[in-house]
Amino acid sequence: MKQGPLGRRNFLKSIAMANAAAWMAGEPKLMASNPEGGKLIHPPAKADSIIILWMAGGMAAPDTFDPKKYIPFKAGIPVAQVESTFPAIDTVVDNIKITQGMENIAKVMDRGTLIRSHVLPDLGSILHSRHQYHWHTGYVPPQTVACPHIGAWVSRVLGPRNSVIPAFINIGQRLEGVGEQEELKAFTTAGFLGGEYGPMNLPFPEEAAQSVRPPKGMQPSRFENRNSLYRRLVDKAPNREWLSDFQQKSMMRSMDNAYRLLSAKERTAFDISLEPKESLEQYDTGRFGRGCLLARRLVEAGARFIEVTTEYVPFFNWDTHANGHTTLANMKQQIDRPVARLILDLESRGLLDRTLVVLASEFSRDMIMEGKPGSNAADQATEKVDVLKELKHYGQHRHFTGGSCVMLWGGGVKKGHLYGATASQRPFVAIKDALSVTDLHATLFTGLGISPKTAFEVEKRPFYATEDGKGDPAMGVFA
Repeated sequence: MKQGPLGRRNFLKSIAMANAAAWMAGEPKLMASNPEGGKLIHPPAKADSIIILWMAGGMAAPDTFDPKKYIPFKAGIPVAQVESTFPAIDTVVDNIKITQGMENIAKVMDRGTLIRSHVLPDLGSILHSRHQYHWHTGYVPPQTVACPHIGAWVSRVLGPRNSVIPAFINIGQRLEGVGEQEELKAFTTAGFLGGEYGPMNLPFPEEAAQSVRPPKGMQPSRFENRNSLYRRLVDKAPNREWLSDFQQKSMMRSMDNAYRLLSAKERTAFDISLEPKESLEQYDTGRFGRGCLLARRLVEAGARFIEVTTEYVPFFNWDTHANGHTTLANMKQQIDRPVARLILDLESRGLLDRTLVVLASEFSRDMIMEGKPGSNAADQATEKVDVLKELKHYGQHRHFTGGSCVMLWGGGVKKGHLYGATASQRPFVAIKDALSVTDLHATLFTGLGISPKTAFEVEKRPFYATEDGKGDPAMGVFA
C-alpha cells in the first residue's frame, strides 16, 4: 500500500503513542505456528553473529558499488549526462567492478556477494526518518505498536552467544545532540519485546571501555551497594505505574545484565586501546573505523548482533545534498581500509565463515540535481542547476530508491558472487532479481537460523519478524 506524506510532528506523535502502548503492554508470546497455520520451523543457521555496517544518509550506488558511465567534472556539462563521478576500478573478481577510492574493499570482494538490486519503496516526505525506521524494523511507520529493531529480534529469538556480552550492540550513532534525534530513538529500541533486548549504545568507540568499567577506585562492596540502591530507586520511580509488569521485569533484567558485565573479565573486549598499535592504525580512519575494530573485538568475545554506523546527521556523511563528489571521496577514505581490514581479520581468526557482515544504506542517490521534477518536496530548497557550474554541483544528490547496493561477506554467502543488476541507462532501477527490505531481512534472518515467519502475539494479534510473515529469502546468495 502506497504511503502518503507524513509530517514530522505527526510522525513523532505516532511513534510516541506506539512506544507508550509498548510500555503498557503485557509480555509478548512467541507463537509456535507460521501464517499458514503449520508448525514454525527455523532453518539451519549459517552464521552465529551478524555485523551491520550502516552507511547512514543514502550511499549512492553509481559512485560506490554499481559504477555507470564516468563523466569527469567540467564546467558546462549538462547535469543529466553525468552518471558516475568516480571511474570504475577492477576488483579481485573478474566480472565485478566498483569505484575509485575503494581499492582495499576491491581486494576482499572475492569473500562475499554483491547485491545490486536492493529496492526501497517511495515513502514520501521526511525520507531519512521513515526509511531508516523501515530498514531497521521491517515496518513502514506509523504502526500501532513499537516495532523492534532487527537486532532486538535476533537478541530475543537467539539470545546471547556469551551470557556476559550484550546480544545487541549499536556503535557510532549519537542519540542526543544531532538532527532527527527523536526519529533515531524511535527505531533504536527493542519495542514491544522489552528493554532487556534493546541495544547497548556506544556512540564513541574509543570511550566504550569507560561504559563497562566501575568508577575508578570504588571497592567491590561499595559498587554492589550502589547497584542495590539504584535498583530500589528505579523500583520507586514516579512513572512506574505506567509500566506493565512485563516491562518492569524486563527493565530490571537489563540492569542485572549490565551489572554482570561491569563485573566480568570479558569487558576488556570493549577497550580498543589494548589493540596492537599496527592494528589500531589500520582501523583508525575516524569514528567509523574505530567502530569496526570494536565490532571485531566484540564478535571475538561473543556478541550476537552489532551495528556500526557512519552516523546519520542531516547533510553530513552520506547525506550528500551538496558537494556530493568531494564528500564521497572523504567517506570512502573513512570506510575503505577498516571495512577491508575487518573482513581479513575475521577471516584470519576463523570467524568469517560464521559471521555475516552486511554493508547497506537506506537508499541510493542520483546525480540529477534536487528541485528537478520527481524529487521530493523536502529537496526544493537546494539550488537548481541544469549544467555543472561549480564542483559543489558535481556528485550524487537526489534520493533514489529504485536500485541500491548491499554487500554481504561471510556467514555462508557465496564468494565472489554478483546478485541482481540495474539498468545501464538512467533511471538505474533494478532490472534483475529485485530484492525488497522484507526479502532482504528474510535473507539475513535465514542466515542466522531464524524463520522469517517468526511471530509474537502482541495485542492479541501476530506480529512477524518480516512484514506479515511474507519475507522470501534470496537463497541464491548462499553457497
